[in-house]
Amino acid sequence: MDGTLLDEHKQIPARLWDLLDELHRRGIAFAPASGRQYATLAAQFGAAGASLDYIAENGAYVVREGREVSASALPDGTVPTLIDALRSRSRAGADIGVVLCGKRSAYVERTDGPFLEKVEHYYKALEVLTDLHDAEDDFLKIAVYDFGGAEGTAESLAPFGADLRVVVSDHHWVDVMAPGVDKGRALAALQRASAVSRAQTAVFGDFLNDLEMMAHADLSFAMANAHPDVAAAARFRAPSNAEQGVITVLEELLRRLS
Repeated sequence: MDGTLLDEHKQIPARLWDLLDELHRRGIAFAPASGRQYATLAAQFGAAGASLDYIAENGAYVVREGREVSASALPDGTVPTLIDALRSRSRAGADIGVVLCGKRSAYVERTDGPFLEKVEHYYKALEVLTDLHDAEDDFLKIAVYDFGGAEGTAESLAPFGADLRVVVSDHHWVDVMAPGVDKGRALAALQRASAVSRAQTAVFGDFLNDLEMMAHADLSFAMANAHPDVAAAARFRAPSNAEQGVITVLEELLRRLS
């Protein structure tokens, strides 16, 4: 979404809506793949979203035609340990906020305006708790917003790397998920559920949390604004998100199929 499909103003380009109708008419699935929660993605696409598939929570939750395809919960016992470790980092001076991401909702205990402004952009279903340890849900992910930059939090979570997946999803967000969870694995699950091969799949991405998807599609596109590692993994280039590159490429692919 950010840096790939959304424009420079973080908006869905108006050209997309007619394109979604055309893809649906031709029987071609369109699947937003994002670190956002499923509720947020579905709300962003509104009425058009009913016909879409979704790879949410950076691959931890996959939905096809309104039904769950796969869900990868954090291992038992890891959530309290992570919460405590991140609280310790905050007490040591790191300007971070924690989002506990469940199937039903996301949960926070930090309530200042600057943090909530960042969180509410990505989490439509959100509850504020006095203590994150009190949350009850099936937990898919812990997301951390680091006002100082994601690298510091990612480094602090490195000791968990043997048992969990720690991924930098943009310049300020770090996601912690179950081992093996990524957008590529989620895409493979969606392909199996849809009986679609990698030869029939196009993917687009710009940042490190998009990297694993590139191996699951013959038509893999890195945006012109992509991270160098994503550009190296992709077979092709697309114009930047500011140039509505995803839509431009898909329109050309449809033209060639006509």
